[in-house]
Amino acid sequence: MMVFVTTPSAVNKIKQLLKDKPEHVGVKVGVRTRGCNGLSYTLEYTKTKGDSDEEVIQDGVRVFIEKKAQLTLLGTEMDYVEDKLSSEFVFN
Repeated sequence: MMVFVTTPSAVNKIKQLLKDKPEHVGVKVGVRTRGCNGLSYTLEYTKTKGDSDEEVIQDGVRVFIEKKAQLTLLGTEMDYVEDKLSSEFVFN
């Protein structure tokens, strides 16, 4: 089973975002607690791979997953969706 998958839509959007940030090597996905029992994912640019980060390379895009997020993202697909009102990365 793949640990983490990015859809072509997400890969293209990440490539587009990183084009303007040559000093960054990829994006890092993390997780933080939200509310009483909820989790939310964080996404930020990164210049280096952390010692405990899991690295997923897909179509030339490097996504690093923080250690504390690795278990919750197991088998997850990251997509980028746009509609008339919003555009965002989603985790399925």
